[in-house]
Amino acid sequence: MPKTAYLILENGAIFKGKTFGAEREVLGELVFNTGMTGYLEILTDSSSYGQIILQTFPLIGNYGKISADFESSSVKAAAYIVRTWCEEPSNFRCEGNLDTFLKSEDIPGLYGIDTRAVTKIIRDSESGTMNCKIAHSADNIDIDEIKSHKTSRLIESVSCSSVQEFKISGNKYRVLILDCGMKESLKQRFLRGGCDVIAAPYNTSAEQIKALAPDGIVISHGPGDAADNSGSSDSSDIISSVKAIADLGIPMLGIGYGHRLLALAHGFQTQKMKHAHRGANQPVKDLKDGRLYITQQNHGYTVVTDSVDKKTACVSFENVTDKGCEGLEYTAKPIFSTEFYPELTIDSAQNTSFLFDKFIAGMSKV
Repeated sequence: MPKTAYLILENGAIFKGKTFGAEREVLGELVFNTGMTGYLEILTDSSSYGQIILQTFPLIGNYGKISADFESSSVKAAAYIVRTWCEEPSNFRCEGNLDTFLKSEDIPGLYGIDTRAVTKIIRDSESGTMNCKIAHSADNIDIDEIKSHKTSRLIESVSCSSVQEFKISGNKYRVLILDCGMKESLKQRFLRGGCDVIAAPYNTSAEQIKALAPDGIVISHGPGDAADNSGSSDSSDIISSVKAIADLGIPMLGIGYGHRLLALAHGFQTQKMKHAHRGANQPVKDLKDGRLYITQQNHGYTVVTDSVDKKTACVSFENVTDKGCEGLEYTAKPIFSTEFYPELTIDSAQNTSFLFDKFIAGMSKV
């Protein structure tokens, strides 16, 4: 039988629900995701590390657990909140239901609350996010404990610990991914494109990367603020390292966290967003031809457009909703970056997978 549990926000609001998944209490940053599907990718995305994910779509778990859809080897979110979870999923690839999956990963879940009402509270808050606690009792709650909670060692917790190589037959190029929280779909996209992949820890130096002789370098997605928390090392050291890597003259691509790291390495600024972009429905405009794309995103920080030195880089993509910087193209270096995730599983003229073709084509020119 499900047990009663409570979602307690840092502003003192309390929502009563029922448990599924692991039955334990947890603290975390509460964020919402607007995706109608893709819950497995959201839960296993390293950019979700330490967060309590709330889904705005009311029914989650219809196709159960499918390991092939994971973006990493385990759930990275701290907890999961839904309106209703599907107890009897139906899909030919299904390996079990969401409740059993969360239990196996020791991840608490909460259902039976008004997720839309909670979303409105989060959106109306001063910072666009809010700390919270999932607790077994609503008595004697320490609000100061909830407000002060902060997940630490973000990048160190999700990055690989040593260099890993993934080879295919008939490879064209060697792509090194600086792993700040690499998604499985990113690795697979390059393997499908005929490239060997080298995954390197987030703190790999420019000298070490040069010795590995890659044809191209990707700085991956990852959790948190690139200007504040880049693992156990001082963030300025990592930013300096990325600047040295960028000076190698090797074609580079930054995605999400990597996009912001490259911007910081070139003297631009980042900031926390009032309304984060988390979902598969973020409209982005290509400023070169005016074409619009609907993109996948999962971030709460952004590059400040006005801080971009036009002699160094130009904004290539813009968010249609809030006019935020969604992409940068560097003028004197073979580097470009995007805030959104271009590595969709199916290549199509209607999505942004062409950016991978552009990156691979850039490697052939060096």
